Amino acid sequence: MSDKIQFGRGNGKPVVPGADPVASDTGGRPIPRSASQALRPDGGVEPPKRRRAKAARNQVVIFANFLFTLLILSMVALGAAMYLGKLRFEQPGPLTASSTYMVRPGSTLIQIADGLERRDMITSARIFELGARAHGNQDAFKAGEFEITAGASMKQIMETMVQGVAILHPLTIVEGTTVSQAFGRIAENELLAGDMPSDMPPEGMLIADTQKFTRGTERNDIIARMIDQQERLIAQIWEKRVPDLPLADINEFVTLASIVEKETALAEERPRVAGVFVNRLERGMRLQSDPTIIYGIFGGEGKPADRPIYQSDIDNPTPYNTYQIDGLPPGPIAIPGRASLEAVANPARTDELYFVADGTGGHAFAKTLDEHNANVRRWRQIEAEREAAREEAAEGATSQD
Repeated sequence: MSDKIQFGRGNGKPVVPGADPVASDTGGRPIPRSASQALRPDGGVEPPKRRRAKAARNQVVIFANFLFTLLILSMVALGAAMYLGKLRFEQPGPLTASSTYMVRPGSTLIQIADGLERRDMITSARIFELGARAHGNQDAFKAGEFEITAGASMKQIMETMVQGVAILHPLTIVEGTTVSQAFGRIAENELLAGDMPSDMPPEGMLIADTQKFTRGTERNDIIARMIDQQERLIAQIWEKRVPDLPLADINEFVTLASIVEKETALAEERPRVAGVFVNRLERGMRLQSDPTIIYGIFGGEGKPADRPIYQSDIDNPTPYNTYQIDGLPPGPIAIPGRASLEAVANPARTDELYFVADGTGGHAFAKTLDEHNANVRRWRQIEAEREAAREEAAEGATSQD
């Protein structure tokens, strides 16, 4: 092949040997090539190489990017878990019927949560625990017995126990009960805890009222509360008594109130009954109260319901028998209620000296002995008619058998 410069046809430009005639033709006209040139592949243009930044190739940066990605994913997962946990914490619970749950004093949040889960009151002890902590209530749970309503959510259960809305149980001591009888009721109450005190308070020195307490309250605590309430009640009413009562001290005040309590169950009669006893004390007359006979014989245990009072009981000279002693007995014969205490502190102003049952649940009052004896005869006639009616009814029942 000649090394001379050749000129391309029609453009007058030299053609370099070995160069692509088409690429050298700036005019864009095709230039004929030999068969070997046509079969030879074009070289083309190689794209520029992209060089990675030096910092991107740093292993620390790669690890940091991994950690950041992991953190974002963790935050998303945590947020989702918290959202789902909140839904479960607030959604209705599995309890199908209302029930009760006892939180013992000193119970921890974990113990409470586990106990609720074991009782199938909540679906997850862990969610309950976390929910309580999220609300800042981990140390705010109160001790007591709580009512858990059917379908209550974990949040509602938490709020009930934190607010301390515990179930309160009643213990009622009726006016006219003795301290011994009241102690028996307290001892047999299975909702109370602890032993009974070794010593009883003096007769009459427990409040006759309804006490509200939570399950597990100590018996000593409730008795101390009842003593304190009765002492304050007595002192309050004693301070407001009318002047010139024939009573030496507060013990005689409570004693007379206990007798009034046992004589009548009608509140409206108590000031009148108290007035009769005050009149008899002022005149030096014996009180002649049947309940004092009973207490002198049976004490705080009380007379059996089916046992009558015999003449021998009336003649029995016990320290409490006001048929046999002058003035008041040495102490109360029962627990007086507020109405009886107030009746003695402010008795009715009357000239009446006697009273006897009238057959209606109340009493017939009299100023003279003759009036009283007439009332007694009337009462005995009522008793006789009632006894005859009972015997007739018993005979009728026997004949039917």
